[in-house]
Amino acid sequence: MVAMIEKLRAARIVPVIRYADPAIAMKSCELLAQAGIRALEITTTVPSAAEMIADLKRRFPSVATGAGTVFTEKQAGDVLKAGADFVVSPCWSDEAATPVLEAGIPYLPGAMTPGEVLHHSGAGAAVVKIFPADAAGGSGFVKALKSIFPDVPLMPTGGVTPGAAQFYLDAGALCVGMGGNLLPAKALEGGDVPLARDQINAALKAVSFQTS
Repeated sequence: MVAMIEKLRAARIVPVIRYADPAIAMKSCELLAQAGIRALEITTTVPSAAEMIADLKRRFPSVATGAGTVFTEKQAGDVLKAGADFVVSPCWSDEAATPVLEAGIPYLPGAMTPGEVLHHSGAGAAVVKIFPADAAGGSGFVKALKSIFPDVPLMPTGGVTPGAAQFYLDAGALCVGMGGNLLPAKALEGGDVPLARDQINAALKAVSFQTS
């Protein structure tokens, strides 16, 4: 558990993959892994998400590959069987939390209020996802939360841009989750892999992330 938290801290950025086309989702993961990303979150809204997680773990064993948007016991069971390194929910879900915690896998439920952060951290969350971070108050809100929960690892997600990511990290975030603001949807959907690669690298460099 501690080792995975430190791996997420070292990753700094956790791309959130939510494409409806599994081929585009996989291509985005490949480009991100090639760029040096150390963690990925595959949401259950991606068709065959569990199979994709298992495939990514085989192909990129050094990348921490987790599952996102997990609400139900079945979803949790499927991604755990696939070998998910961590499990993320937009909010606390008893159905998801029970099997994940019993398996000893880090659970990252979403919170938007101090009361939710208190509940989640006390109920066994390894990391609390602040969601939606931008709407909740941005990096200033994360800094305020860290002042009262200094020992709770926080992962702001939702509306985080490359330009704002460093502010969240400076405010005390363990890492940040980034989706549409990091992934070049039009280039990927159009099959322009070189442009998609360039856009991913540019976004990572905007947060002082060293690309390969």
